[in-house]
Amino acid sequence: MSDTQTQDQDGGAFDLSQFHGIFFEEASENLANMETLLLGIDEASADDEALNAIFRCAHSIKGGAATFGFQDVADLTHVMETLLDKLRRHELGVTTGMIDTLLESGDALKQLLARHQGGGGDPLDCGELVARIGALASGVAAAPPMIAAPVATPAAVAPAAAAPAEGERVLDVAIGPMEQPELADQLAELFAEIPGLGRFEPLDGGKPDEARMRRFRVVTGVSDAELLDLFSFHVAREQVFVAPAAVPGSPDEGAYGFFEEVPAPAAKPVAAPAPAAKAARAADRPAAATNLENSTIRVPIEKVDQLINLVGELVITQAMLAQTGRALDPVVHQSMATGLTDLERNTRMLQEAVMAIRMIPMAVVFNRFPRMLRDLAAKLGKQVELQTVGEDTELDKGLIEKITDPLTHLVRNAADHGIEQPEERLAAGKSATGTVTLAAAHQGGSIVIEVRDDGRGLNRDKLLRKAAERGLPVHDQMTDQEVYGLIFEPGFSTAAQVTDVSGRGVGMDVVKRNILSLGGSVEIDSAEGYGMRVSVRLPLTLAIMDGMSVGVADETYIVPLASVVESIHLSADDVKSVGGSGRVVEVRNEYLPIVPLDELFDVPRPEPKEGGIMIVVEAEGGRVAVLVDELIGQHQVVVKNLEANYRKVPGVSGATILGDGRVALILDVSWLVRRARH
Repeated sequence: MSDTQTQDQDGGAFDLSQFHGIFFEEASENLANMETLLLGIDEASADDEALNAIFRCAHSIKGGAATFGFQDVADLTHVMETLLDKLRRHELGVTTGMIDTLLESGDALKQLLARHQGGGGDPLDCGELVARIGALASGVAAAPPMIAAPVATPAAVAPAAAAPAEGERVLDVAIGPMEQPELADQLAELFAEIPGLGRFEPLDGGKPDEARMRRFRVVTGVSDAELLDLFSFHVAREQVFVAPAAVPGSPDEGAYGFFEEVPAPAAKPVAAPAPAAKAARAADRPAAATNLENSTIRVPIEKVDQLINLVGELVITQAMLAQTGRALDPVVHQSMATGLTDLERNTRMLQEAVMAIRMIPMAVVFNRFPRMLRDLAAKLGKQVELQTVGEDTELDKGLIEKITDPLTHLVRNAADHGIEQPEERLAAGKSATGTVTLAAAHQGGSIVIEVRDDGRGLNRDKLLRKAAERGLPVHDQMTDQEVYGLIFEPGFSTAAQVTDVSGRGVGMDVVKRNILSLGGSVEIDSAEGYGMRVSVRLPLTLAIMDGMSVGVADETYIVPLASVVESIHLSADDVKSVGGSGRVVEVRNEYLPIVPLDELFDVPRPEPKEGGIMIVVEAEGGRVAVLVDELIGQHQVVVKNLEANYRKVPGVSGATILGDGRVALILDVSWLVRRARH
């Protein structure tokens, strides 16, 4: 019988693999919550509730992993539980090394779960990580450099050592975890062979503990670094942990012993908070979090997409009925007209409700960045704090997935290029800690996401100089916005040297291209010495959009309303020829290329038409004049993927179904602008 099968009541095999999807999803949520809670812990005064919540996350993952036979996941979470249990019972104090190790354990769990889920990859050996967590749980600081912080234990643990001579220190040394613990005894021979090195006494009777650790008492006059160098002749440096031991008879006697297992101390008495404090803490937690399982259900995204598609079809059918109803006499068919009005109202409400199902709070994206920024700041040697504003602002799930990578690059760029080194910030009169802010807010039918930093900002002269070196067409009369926009040019970089974080000039151009492909826009504002702000504006959803329907001969096209600048009647005299084949029109002292839709899409026309209506559209920083016959109206359209249902058509981003059942193509304004440029 496989690990994922068990016996049902009738003795038959019961396949547990059908529940794998739920387990992996819940484990992913638990890991995300664990990481968020770990990053929010104050080491000086760790919150008991946060420690309990982290413990519950690890316990839930361990229970599920053991049930489904994922033993490697269960083993790792088991030692994590041991450490977290001691932290929440105040047997150990929270340290930076513990948080780093637990975060590393979360990363390892993600890899293990990905392999079990079918992601493939090489097997992950967590033996060293498990041993390191075990050492931490035993009270031994396991992060290099190997000078451990003391952890309290009763004075009776360590035997009395000989009083140290002048200039000597008494140290407790832990060695391991070791596959062959007896090798540690060779260190005693080392002390016996080298005169003046000191005294070396075993504390464990020559027997390793459960974590395969050996424990010794050392009286010596040499430095910790010299001891580590000597020990590394026989054992690996990362297996040696040193901490000062109290001299017998001193007031702190035994305060630094950390090697023996002792009974768990009684829980520390904690004063009951005042009722007002209790109410404040309860108010800080979302009500939904207290009963999450009863207030939410898990639904596969495929079912949600299917529901949205059906509502889209209903919207189209309702539009067809409304168009048919306009031909009826409202007096004779009063009840029919009333019913159609009610249907239109209810369809609109249903459409809004279903679309809200796909809306996801920006916190899902923002929560990815605290850990990333923490690791990045450590790599860059900087002090960076992340602030988030508007995490509850909602965005369509499809856009959430596509905007994550651009935002990741913008945050990395802010930390690397924007935030200065601590000494540079202090010299400039700033706090040593820089701040990167992520903010999201709804503005009209769009969402605006900002990435701000209080770093050095952009230097206009430096940007112009770099652009001139690369041969870009720049001049001193360019506006600040035009100069700042140079960083979006492919290959453009102001970094003095290339690092593994940035500096190659790739990324920002991809950021802009990806945002524009989503129907959005990006703007930069900066003040040198004070910081920089990148604003990204996106539509709330890609499933339904506001459009302007236009007529060309007998065909109807949809122009995204967000791209429309204005519409103007055009006469034949307004058109100017350029180069014999191109045509332009002057609009407000600017010559715009003309894109006649009938010629672009080979629309059959009974007879040539002069003049028409010109729609000025804008995308990717450029404008073109689209020539059409008539403006039909503005309305919401349900976007259908033309590429998935037919094939990719140049100049077309999608399609929709009109009220009369005909298919109307949605214009790709970005493609029209690029075509006009080339």
